Amino acid sequence: MRHTRHGWWLDEAGEVVPTRPLDGDASADVVIVGGGYLGLWTAWQLLDLEPSLDLLVLEAEVCGHGPSGRNGGFCETLWPDAPTLREHAGDEAALAVCRASEHAVRGIGAWCEAQGVDAWYRAAPMLRVATTGSQVDSWAGVVSAARELGEAEAVMALSADEVRASCDSPLFLGGARFQLNATVQPARLALGLRAKLLERGVRICERTLVTELHPEGGIDTRSGRVRAGSAVLAVNSRTSAFPGYRLSLAAASSHIVLTETVPEVIEELGWTEGEAVVDSRTLVHYMRTTRDGRIAFGWGGGTMGFDGKVARRKELDRKVIARTRESLVRFFPQLRGRRVTHAWGGPIDVSPTHLPIFGSRGRVHHGFGFTGNGVGPSYLGGEILARLALDLRDERTRLAIVEPHRKLFPPEPFRYVGGSLIRRALLAKDAAEDAGREPGAATAFVASLPRRLGLRLPR
Repeated sequence: MRHTRHGWWLDEAGEVVPTRPLDGDASADVVIVGGGYLGLWTAWQLLDLEPSLDLLVLEAEVCGHGPSGRNGGFCETLWPDAPTLREHAGDEAALAVCRASEHAVRGIGAWCEAQGVDAWYRAAPMLRVATTGSQVDSWAGVVSAARELGEAEAVMALSADEVRASCDSPLFLGGARFQLNATVQPARLALGLRAKLLERGVRICERTLVTELHPEGGIDTRSGRVRAGSAVLAVNSRTSAFPGYRLSLAAASSHIVLTETVPEVIEELGWTEGEAVVDSRTLVHYMRTTRDGRIAFGWGGGTMGFDGKVARRKELDRKVIARTRESLVRFFPQLRGRRVTHAWGGPIDVSPTHLPIFGSRGRVHHGFGFTGNGVGPSYLGGEILARLALDLRDERTRLAIVEPHRKLFPPEPFRYVGGSLIRRALLAKDAAEDAGREPGAATAFVASLPRRLGLRLPR
């Protein structure tokens, strides 16, 4: 098994030659900090709005080599968050966000087709499933929200037989189908965006670490200063490294294992239509097939980061990979004895509400908090941030995820210590339920603390 920090997606997508770092002072109309999906989609949308803009993208490593190139490739809407949106913003605002997120999923597919980028975009529903009795009907609130918002077909409950007709795992006890969804090869999408922006004349300086943001829009790096009319901060879990954002998000890690090609197993499972699948525990399992007949299986059970940072050694967490591999075989016994060829991990930025957050502080405009579900919403985020950077106000900047009421995490060390204790309780709760037992009273109480505190971590 090849266990690396960057993983198979980036290996498969092929090497890129890094661009030159920033060397000395520079200027731009808009400077974008971060070369993942959010920063790159923002650059694309800015050029669509004003083609003559002078844009500069600064990336600390290489564009697409962070979470954007390592995730599971689930291109989702924000329908799973419809109940939270209704609670925080009301029905009309919730529906507007969900519909905008649908536009984003379709928009990514249309962009790939129009630009000739083969990112393996495949439209297919997402299944949220139950694997224990305690998870059955956990999707009822989302199903009800979709029906009450007049979009009943967006999310529909399924029986165990209906779920297993799409993917015949013996663990599946029922579920819900999120109709509009897709999967992508995430690294191909990120690197395709990078290449197309370079073709459009966007300056990209990689291996350039930003050290300070200025309210008027300029930024400092280790090698120079950039004067700009506005700045966009799009750095995922690294956002909390900047003053003013420390309590806005937390960081955790997620890990993926990838099988050898197993087309006969996929055929036996009846998993032939490309559905993405996620279970209903808090520390989720997520799984999908690939174009070349592999199964990618992930688990959000990695460790908490301290002060918004996930140590690189935690991105190579052998214990978490071992547990993820065990779960893979538990879900799909046909894979016993088959090779796992690759494994990798990476950070996710966790929002207190599970919803992404966008807004402005002076001329610095930010987006973060995708909680592991950023492929689709980052396209929408690019639309929002491009408009904020240009001070264009329309239906995108009026969405409820722009300048929402702030909910904050506690400061360190309480965030790390508390998060680690809750994680242990969630692991113990999940293990008990997997074994058919009720978790102990103390475990159940600690595991319930996020909900009691109004946090949704991470589901």
